[in-house]
Amino acid sequence: MTSKQRAYLKSLAMTQEPILQIGKSSLTPEFTASVDEALEARELIKISVLKNCMDDPRALADVLADRTKSQVVQVIGKKIVLYREGKGNRKKIELPQVKKG
Repeated sequence: MTSKQRAYLKSLAMTQEPILQIGKSSLTPEFTASVDEALEARELIKISVLKNCMDDPRALADVLADRTKSQVVQVIGKKIVLYREGKGNRKKIELPQVKKG
């Protein structure tokens, strides 16, 4: 992902509210499945890490991205933004094109 594409996704994420929250039990298989479903439906999601979660948000983002085959767009404080391109005609977000030199 280029910096231009990442910036575009960040701008889209700014208007979104977090749709999932990571709490005390951290990353359960059920939570990972919820993230996977949300990415399938929306492509770009924001997750909030609650105060009672003792894990580092950056580490959580990396693990979630790995498990769901998505990309970490950004981690700001206790907010995580993930992106995974939709398959085929389910694609909702059109990323800026990469210029070929």
